[in-house]
Amino acid sequence: MSLPSSASAPATDPASDDWNAWRAARAASVTAPTGNLALVETRWLPAGTEPDPGAERAGLPPHLQVTTLERADILTGEPEQGLRFWDARSPAIEHFSHIDTYAYDPAWVTRATFTPVAADRLIPFEYIRDNGGSRGMIVPGDISLTLDGVDYTLSAFDDEGTLLLVFGDPTNGVETYGSGRFLFVPREDGGESVTLDFNRAFVPPCGFSAQYNCPLPPPQNRFHLPVRAGEKLPVFRDGHTVG
Repeated sequence: MSLPSSASAPATDPASDDWNAWRAARAASVTAPTGNLALVETRWLPAGTEPDPGAERAGLPPHLQVTTLERADILTGEPEQGLRFWDARSPAIEHFSHIDTYAYDPAWVTRATFTPVAADRLIPFEYIRDNGGSRGMIVPGDISLTLDGVDYTLSAFDDEGTLLLVFGDPTNGVETYGSGRFLFVPREDGGESVTLDFNRAFVPPCGFSAQYNCPLPPPQNRFHLPVRAGEKLPVFRDGHTVG
């Protein structure tokens, strides 16, 4: 793939219709009652404590919801239980305007080679709220592509059967979310090729709520050139910020 020569013009590619539908679905998703903007608290419980969302939910107004989650303790690997609190009327939802996004550009749709590896291979990913610690994620294969004359071998971890690429580029912190962006990469029959549509790169959940703990791009997933495609940042009214 070669670097697009200039800022994107209004798209005429038929795929842009699907992309516009994707944008609408993204806006609906992040503003849903349990969407990214609704998360107001993540509470990790003491070891051995079983979560009781019903008890936590008792007496709360209907627009508040409580769900459970689990992760591996970063030091011991033991299961760690937690609760998430969602507010369908959160300040973030009420002040949300839109997600700023680059114009659709078909030049940012590229084919890549996917090379499967052992199903249990773990690659360390640092997480934004783990104070420099890393967690091993299953990366079922390598994605190889050439971007603007530079060869990359990318690590995308498995997310319920779809590859999730966490990547960084020089736009981070300037035009796009500072900690990188995410891109789903569908697996294909035959398993030797994949399509990366950077027009569908999206702001990770932690860009909408500080209550998420998101993975950061490992060194091999950091591009040398600006990826001016996909989502940039959420935009809020009245000076609201994510905190």
